[in-house]
Amino acid sequence: MPAEAMPESDREVAIRIRDLEVGFGEKTIMKGLDLDVYRGEILGFVGASGTGKSVLTRAILGLVPKRRGTIEVFGENLDELTPSSRKAIERRWGVLFQHGALFSSLTVKQNVQVPMREYLDLSERLLDELAMLKIEMVGLQPDAAEKRPADLSGGMIKRAALARALALDPEIVFLDEPTSGLDPIGAGEFDDLIATLQKTLGLTVFMVTHDLDSLYSVCDRVAALGDGKIIAAGPIETLLASQHPWLRAYFHGKRARAVAGGV
Repeated sequence: MPAEAMPESDREVAIRIRDLEVGFGEKTIMKGLDLDVYRGEILGFVGASGTGKSVLTRAILGLVPKRRGTIEVFGENLDELTPSSRKAIERRWGVLFQHGALFSSLTVKQNVQVPMREYLDLSERLLDELAMLKIEMVGLQPDAAEKRPADLSGGMIKRAALARALALDPEIVFLDEPTSGLDPIGAGEFDDLIATLQKTLGLTVFMVTHDLDSLYSVCDRVAALGDGKIIAAGPIETLLASQHPWLRAYFHGKRARAVAGGV
């Protein structure tokens, strides 16, 4: 039975979040947030602008401190790990940040090699071979390897950033607005690439997005953030049936009708 067809109680949880609270100063972004991300799924994470979608990703990664709650990855409580154990967990995930976040002074190949140099002890020849493999994997031409980010199109930047996210053969990939700034054709091609890589590599994908086409075409489940908590989670049909005002506006508003009507 495919993993996505299993009852949720039988599925392996890759990321488990319980009673999470995150805030900045007097502003609380999330409070009492619970979420499970199942192994081998593509989870789309949506919410209104400014509600904290990207903040949740950063909290999982440890880039934003939390006030309370637990975050488990592969069954390990991140708060209880030793530095070496934490480093071992970090090797098992990759991140595509919003807008790519490539190092502007480095070539694409050098950007892809950054995680490899941090975690692996390899010869320059092997580093070059592995980087070129990742670059080819995401659909970039070999000559892109020696280009710097300023010489790349928006779509090429996204693919280069994805190649870097895949540098250490991760089991989980975090994607923060991966199709933002891309034209519809480029966004659709990137969605197809994500779906292909997920199936080929068996990835678990946590995708922050506002792109309705992505939610319909590649996500196994969708979780929606509102009022600092998860207001709904499940297959797209579950969210379409929700009576929550924001979800109704999001999935049934004027800009959503064309997408919904084509499914």
